[in-house]
This record gives sequence, structure tokens and C-alpha cells, in this order.
Amino acid sequence: MFETVEIGQHMSKAEFESVRPQLQVALLAAQRSLRDSQVPVIIIISGVEGAGKGHVVSRLHEWLDVRNLETVTFWDESDEERERPRYWRFWRTLPARGTIGMLFGSWYTKPIIDRVNRDISSSEFDRELHRIAEFERLLSNDGALIIKLWFHIAKEVQQERLKEDKKKRPGGTSSYLKMFAKLYDRFRTVSERAIRLTDQGESPWHIIEATDDRYRDITTGITVLNAMQEKLDALRAPTPPSEGTAIETTYPGEPDPLTVLDRVDLTQKLEDTEYRKELERAQNRVFRAGWNMRNARRNCVLVFEGWDAAGKGGAIRRVTQALDARLYRTIPIAAPTDEERAHHYLWRFWRHIPRAGRMTLYDRSWYGRVLVERVENFARLDEWQRAYKEINDFEEQLTEHGIVLLKFWLHIDQAEQERRFRERETIAYKQHKITADDWRNRSRWRDYEIAVNEMVARTSTNFAPWTLVPANDKKFARVKILTTVADALEQALD
Repeated sequence: MFETVEIGQHMSKAEFESVRPQLQVALLAAQRSLRDSQVPVIIIISGVEGAGKGHVVSRLHEWLDVRNLETVTFWDESDEERERPRYWRFWRTLPARGTIGMLFGSWYTKPIIDRVNRDISSSEFDRELHRIAEFERLLSNDGALIIKLWFHIAKEVQQERLKEDKKKRPGGTSSYLKMFAKLYDRFRTVSERAIRLTDQGESPWHIIEATDDRYRDITTGITVLNAMQEKLDALRAPTPPSEGTAIETTYPGEPDPLTVLDRVDLTQKLEDTEYRKELERAQNRVFRAGWNMRNARRNCVLVFEGWDAAGKGGAIRRVTQALDARLYRTIPIAAPTDEERAHHYLWRFWRHIPRAGRMTLYDRSWYGRVLVERVENFARLDEWQRAYKEINDFEEQLTEHGIVLLKFWLHIDQAEQERRFRERETIAYKQHKITADDWRNRSRWRDYEIAVNEMVARTSTNFAPWTLVPANDKKFARVKILTTVADALEQALD
């Protein structure tokens, strides 16, 4: 693979100076157009140690408008990063729409180094590459332009640069350059596999010979410019009309098919005396499990979804009452802010993943993409259809890290919902809970039932199953949720 970039490309100073001015003008124009088109651009800087990647980053800073450019360097993981799934450190630094994020080091760095050092097996390495490919596909599907640059030098060139580095730095040379010079052949083999398995249409690799600095820099600029212009051309191309919502699968006169919600037994209830006893017992268990979770440095994420007026807020309060306030954070999810709309929809949820020993409770969640955004046509058909896989991948990363992930759907019937709506209208301190949208949403009840059924069918996995909670009786629902939380934490910490 690398033979074609070991041929000794060279550019004279005169050639460099003749190309540089117009290249910079074209890059700035393309950057402005992508900013106006609200396209996030991710430039990945990777390659052989000693190939001058730092100089390339400086050159791109010189040629681009730095007001819409941020460079992120990924060195060793911090304690804060190690306490969360690995991709948390990448999600929180992704560029907003209309800006450029230059990644000096990236999601490729650790898997490649781990494989070179034989800290992971070949199959584990391939699994990491598959996750990277899916991650990049997720970002590309959301409109991001990913430009992946690999800077290569031959083995003998690296050895020469190691000697030069020692002369320039009598006190010692770069530890990375010294290490990879010894492992060049292994690094080359591992890197070739990484490139081959992640070189895909929406995010191809660009391999650049870096022996000659001027050739390397001009080729980099042209490569970045071409990728930007191709993205702009694609944006200008006519697009087919929106496909709208999914095709109906029922016909006039045909009875509605049963959904998973029809199997929930809503007759279950607790009397007051039993409720108080069971509530105290369950909250005591959650209290103990919460501190055991803290001491064991385990994370926990709770997701609460359900019908309007199903009792999510009351259930969350009963959970948090059982916990020390230092151990948890509740995240209420409403319409996205401007900052959140400027990123992939999962970005705002990744930001709040808890550190080790803590818990995050989401009052509504990422499932809005396949529920309200689907039913109300806030998301296109292709967007919410691919979201099932994106969500499963996201949750798998959480549980692989050791996070205890619990997902609750609080289910009530239409009659109970109407009763609670009427109650909210008549009780002063509850009136803020009822809006015209709540009543309007009742007319879409069947659409939401179908969406919930598909959500459960496609995202209730062995690592993150759904718990469907009968909530016509609030007391029963609260105890059911608290008991489920206590059981899960106790089992995880056993």
C-alpha cells in the first residue's frame, strides 16, 4: 500500500511559492462556503512518527481562517476520560456545524499503538476498526466532511530524521520517534490494515508522501481543498424530495395489530400501607447500592421515557430521594438548544455521561429521535431509521465500559392519561405541567404506540433491555422502578 508514496517526490522553493498564494485563497473561499452551508469538517492528522505532522498542522493554521478552526491534540488519557467510555473524549470535542476541527491524534491512535505493542489481539484490533468505521459513517450521515490524512515516510528516511533529531536535541530525542523507529516494520503492517479496513466512500484515506516538506504541505492543501469542493458540489446537486414518514402497514377495515404495550398488565397496584412499606425497603436498597457503586467506581445511567403524565417526574424523585445528592445528576431533555442543534443529536447525551462512581438520570433521552422526532416529522425518514443502529452502538459502548444502563418506559392507558390531564388543569400547583401540545399529542396516540413498539423491538438488547413499567398506579410504578434499580446495581456489584 505504501510503495506508491516512497518514490521521492520533490518540490522546489520556486514551485512552492508559485502555488501557495492561489491555494490559500481557494482554501479560504471553500472554508467560508462550508461555514455558510453549516457543514462540520473533521481533519484527521495521522501517520508515521517523524513525518512532520506538527508542521502540517501549523501550515494549515497559516492557510485557513483560524476563527472557525480548532485543533485538538489527544495525548495520554486523563483520569476524567478513563472514567468514561473511550469515545467520550472524541464526542465532546467534535466541531460544530460550520466549523473545522483538526484532530492531531484521533480515534485511530490508541488501537494502532495497542496493536503495535501487542496489548490487543488481531481480532480485538479488527473490532476496534469496525467501530471506527461505524462512527465515521454516523458522522458522515449527519452531514460531516471527514478528511483523513496519513503522512508516510520510508524506513530509511525515519532513521535519518532520528539521527538529525539527536543532533538538534543533545539532551534527548522524541520518545515517540525513538520508539516507533525501533518498531517501524510492525507499525507499517498494523497501519496498513487500519487504513484498508476503514477506507470507505464517505471517509476515504489520503496517503501523502512526507519526505519533502514543501511537497507534503502543498499536497496536503490541495487534498483538503479538493475534499471541500467535492462536498460543496454534492450540496449543490439537486436532492430528491423528502420521503416523509414510513408507509402504513394497515388498510381500511383491518384491525390494528397488537403492540408490545398491549401485553403490559395495567391492573397491578399497591395499597397505601403496602406502598409505604415497599417504598422504604426499596429506597434503602438503592441508598446502599448507590454508595457501593461509588466505592466500586462504577457508573450508572437511568433513562426514563413514557407517555405524557405517566409519572416520570415522580418516579425520578423517588429514586433521587434514595441517593446522596453528591452521587447523581438529573438531565431534563427538552427541545435542543442552538449549540446542540449544531452537533449530531447524540452529542448532547455523550456530554453528560457520568464519571466513575456517579449516576446520570435522563428525563427523556436519545430515544426522542425515534419517538417524537419520528412521529412529528422533525427527523427525516432516513435519519430516524438509521438511529436504531446508532443508539444500539452508543449503548453497547456504555455497557462495555461497565456502566449499568437501565431504560424505563412508563405505560398508562388513554383513559388514565385523560384523567391526569384534567386533574392538572384543576389543581393550581400542577397547571404548569399541562400544555396545548399535551392535548394535541393525544390525537397521535396510535402513531406513538407503533413507534414505541418498533423502538422496543429494535433497541431492547441483551446488554440494554427495556423495562416496561405498568404506571396506571403511580405507587406500583415507583416501587417497580426502585426495585429494578436496586436489583441491577446489586447484581453488577456482586
